[in-house]
Amino acid sequence: MIKYKYLQFIIIFSVIIFVYLFFFKEKFNEYNLNKSISACVVAKKRTSESFNLQESKKFCEAEVRKQKENN
Repeated sequence: MIKYKYLQFIIIFSVIIFVYLFFFKEKFNEYNLNKSISACVVAKKRTSESFNLQESKKFCEAEVRKQKENN
């Protein structure tokens, strides 16, 4: 009897973790994307002589998204 309760607990716990990861995966994915874009903008600022924030952000966003699609 105890064995079945333990198995039932493991199954329920696994389902809860699966649902959590399924719904929050997109949230964490977007967070990582924003961090990559920010890092790219900082690198652009350090390496370029004339820095334009809007152009750099557009460029970095396009490059990061393109790189993400290729992987």
